[in-house]
Amino acid sequence: MMRNKTLTPYSQSLRRNMTKEERHLWYDFLKNLDVGFKRQKVVGKYILDFYCPSVRIAIELDGSQHYETEAMEKDREREEVLKQEGITVLRYTNLDIQRNFQAVCEDIRNKIQEYSKAGR
Repeated sequence: MMRNKTLTPYSQSLRRNMTKEERHLWYDFLKNLDVGFKRQKVVGKYILDFYCPSVRIAIELDGSQHYETEAMEKDREREEVLKQEGITVLRYTNLDIQRNFQAVCEDIRNKIQEYSKAGR
């Protein structure tokens, strides 16, 4: 999938201005994993909140705007395109991060192990 280089400045801005939930997940969990996640990674025409190329997992944190009909349709379309590229999208709400942080981390850890064993 060709990377849209015009998105790079925007992805850099998003890295500098992460949401509270993104910062929490990054600094308190993802940053220290051995598999190597990237923040606000441009993949094709999309910017993924977090992406791990070695196991082809994207993690998206969704705020309330993602539950509007139009946004939900765009998210479904995006997931389908990424799936065709062999990338699995894991979605969590900001509320999940706030209230169930350990469960989210455990779910991510389990998916990484599952996909690592599958040779992805």
